[in-house]
Amino acid sequence: MSELREMAESVFGDAWDIEATGVDAGLWATCEQTGLARLTLPEDAGGSGGALSDAAEMLMAAGRFAARVPLVETDLLAGWLLHAAGLEVPTGPLSAVVAPDLAVDAGRATGVLHRVPWGRAVAGVAVLVGSRVVLVDRAARVTEGANVAEEPRDTLELDRTAVAVGTAPSEAAVEFPLRAALGRSLLLAGAARGALAMSVRYATERVQFGRPIAKLQAIQQMLALAGAEVAAAEAASVAAAREAERHGFVGAALAVAAAKGRCGQAAGQVARIAHQVHGAIGFTREHALRMCTTRLWAWRDEDGTEAQWNDRIAVRVLKAGPDGLWPLLVG
Repeated sequence: MSELREMAESVFGDAWDIEATGVDAGLWATCEQTGLARLTLPEDAGGSGGALSDAAEMLMAAGRFAARVPLVETDLLAGWLLHAAGLEVPTGPLSAVVAPDLAVDAGRATGVLHRVPWGRAVAGVAVLVGSRVVLVDRAARVTEGANVAEEPRDTLELDRTAVAVGTAPSEAAVEFPLRAALGRSLLLAGAARGALAMSVRYATERVQFGRPIAKLQAIQQMLALAGAEVAAAEAASVAAAREAERHGFVGAALAVAAAKGRCGQAAGQVARIAHQVHGAIGFTREHALRMCTTRLWAWRDEDGTEAQWNDRIAVRVLKAGPDGLWPLLVG
């Protein structure tokens, strides 16, 4: 285990809380102090100047311990957009969305931003509006919402709200969903690892018919299947991060699509097996398992479902044709 991942797991593990919801202000302060909050942003933008492979390790640790902080949104999305657009990156947690229909005129914006991650608690929202990037630091009205994991997904209404405006980086419309999907894939891989770890621990502790249920062949087979799914999710998402690091996100589009699709598939399998191993108690809100499994269910459908990303892979494969399939697979 690298020093970065060891530190990240220590930071996120210490903040584990199955009762709380919303942004963990204390954890966010620790992320700022340790440089985890803006890991891949350049130092001149207030970041740590780290690589995507570093972010991969950090985000998998965050997913494993259900960290209640907007790391993907702040670093990979909002920070990248704002810095590339020549806008100042605010301090504090950030969020980011795409809103092509937002009306922007003379430094003021009018419209509705739907399902903004962590919207009620962030210092600013970076909005990709066509060829422009808009920084919103307040809303006329906030309607609170949440995903199945109780993470904020809010509606922000803007009414001639003053905003900062910059020019979006080239191919931002293509790169934004790829960045979001990669970040979500890494979180999914981490959450799957967390659910598996809890299931293995429970199986070794739960005694039935005079022995731990981990001794039962059926339980062993289920845990082995879950372990294979976790390994596949981790491998796909880490490989996509490395491809994006080498070739940029647009160049790594196929790898990112494969990662999100594979992690989405793993999410359903691992969550099902984890709850089967735990039995009925694993479904209660008071049980720690739901911290991972509800995130698996929520995140597999956010930033593109596995079906949507698999469709994109199919389009690429059909376009490549029989002679182009093998070169496409090996890069």
